[in-house]
Amino acid sequence: MPRPKSAVALEEVHWSALKTLFPYLLEFKRPLLLALLCLVGAKAASVGLPFLLKHIVDDLDSAGGTAAAIALPLGLLLAYGIVRLSSVLFGELRDTIFGRVTERAQRRVGLEVFQHLHRLDLDFHLNRRTGGLSRDIERGNSGIGFLMRFMVFNIVPTLVEILMVVGLLWWNYSAAFALLVLGAVAAYISFSVIATEWRTRYVRELNQAESQSSSRAVDSLLNYETVKYFGNERHEASHYDRELETWEQARRKNRLSLFGLNAGQAFIIAAAMCGAMVMAAVNVTKGIMTIGDFVLINAVMMQIFIPLNFLGFVYREMKGALANIEKMFSILEVKPAIEDVPTAGGLAVAQGSIEFRDVHFGYSRDREILRGVSFTVAPKQKVAIVGASGAGKSTLFKLLFRFYDVNQGSILVDGQDIRDVTQDSLRGAIGVVPQDTVLFNQSILENVRYGRVDASDAEVMEAIRHAQLDKFIGQLPEGADTMVGERGLKLSGGEKQRVAIARALLKHPPIMVFDEATSSLDSHSEQGILRALQEISREQTTLVIAHRLSTVVDADQILVMDQGRVVEQGSHSELIATDGRYAELWRMQQRERALDAEALAQ
Repeated sequence: MPRPKSAVALEEVHWSALKTLFPYLLEFKRPLLLALLCLVGAKAASVGLPFLLKHIVDDLDSAGGTAAAIALPLGLLLAYGIVRLSSVLFGELRDTIFGRVTERAQRRVGLEVFQHLHRLDLDFHLNRRTGGLSRDIERGNSGIGFLMRFMVFNIVPTLVEILMVVGLLWWNYSAAFALLVLGAVAAYISFSVIATEWRTRYVRELNQAESQSSSRAVDSLLNYETVKYFGNERHEASHYDRELETWEQARRKNRLSLFGLNAGQAFIIAAAMCGAMVMAAVNVTKGIMTIGDFVLINAVMMQIFIPLNFLGFVYREMKGALANIEKMFSILEVKPAIEDVPTAGGLAVAQGSIEFRDVHFGYSRDREILRGVSFTVAPKQKVAIVGASGAGKSTLFKLLFRFYDVNQGSILVDGQDIRDVTQDSLRGAIGVVPQDTVLFNQSILENVRYGRVDASDAEVMEAIRHAQLDKFIGQLPEGADTMVGERGLKLSGGEKQRVAIARALLKHPPIMVFDEATSSLDSHSEQGILRALQEISREQTTLVIAHRLSTVVDADQILVMDQGRVVEQGSHSELIATDGRYAELWRMQQRERALDAEALAQ
């Protein structure tokens, strides 16, 4: 399965990324057309300003000081002010109108990436680095805004303005001025392109260094407790400092390369301006040109090179933006390992039976986890899966939930192969209490409501009572509105697990899966939860993955797994009578409980 590259090739920027943006531009045709009309008005006014200025200067120079002679220049001055105001207003109106198009495009792309990330398989998310991924998305979305604002309404219009000015200079004066401007523009653009291509690799190195340092910082902070457990603050700081050192070096290279680019551009502009002014001054002394013409040439050169200098900035930033965008779009190119088949329909759950038929599976080809697992869970039956760590118990749940697909065999729910139904309908029919519960940084009430987002407060509180969470909430000053903190760190492991149980109960699906659901609970709370689970089992098909055998003695059927196979199957009493693997595990846990009880008694 293809994955995003950790570092994009430094020699190439994929201009094809621009094609992806065109549909977002065309979505708002009327605002786009209006913005283009404002653009034309702004550029026409901008090109006309130097010529108005020339006539103003010439008329003032020729005026004899009488009121009649000064009246015409005053009219031109008024026209000059109106045209300049029009240029600014048209530009502002253009940006305001086009802002809607830009913001909608950023919203659409951001939403598309977010939805795509949720469609990707579990394996992708187990291998991702959250900090670096979030930075790539943030920079890519900002890059889209930059490209759509500046490339569409600055680069092309600036080049059009330059061609208009060159044509007017050629027509009104001589080819020498036009060729000088064209040569300077060509030299400026060529130098900017070559130098920017050269320094693009430094931009990418800087981006990669920022992502690496951000990923390291986020990873360390997410594992704050682990860092404290082992006293590794200095180790984490040292590691982060090495990442920052790499960032510092990349930043220095980027800054020095930018200095070289700016210096070269400034030299070309200064040489062209100086050459044009010298030519104009010579023509004035010869009487070929007037003072107004000299002012016009100066104004035109400034007017050309100010946006041209901005064009160089835009091009540099556009290259950096493309480098950011292509990393974000590379996420969209990742294909989910688990996809619905074209003919997939909704899962129809009438009874809630589950069947595993000769299931083989491994996370990698050279390591098989499940080896021909077969069993059936009848409707409304409670089936427990037990065994030593690494036996493949939790893998069964991941396959049922279709986080992964089986390598061989099949899994059926009410006779329907889960690969032939939509993932949404399958997962909607299964409630899960995971072994490791991670909560949102919201209130307890909202975390429980996440099981069914349209549930009423009364329904949420009922689920809280079933999960034996109401007494704990009653002791809190803010009750169910208490915030749980990042990843639920303000709650204990048992409290988080009870929130997860309440959330699953609120969903009320036909199939429930408990993956070590009581592993973090004390004995008193465990008994209360077990009673609640017994009630649930009467109404729903229940699959319980358990380590403590005492929690599943009431199961209708117990599957004992060892090294990826079901080695025993039966009720608690049947398995004890068989005196096999299950009986051995039972005696071992009973001895451990007896020793724990003696230790507490002392």
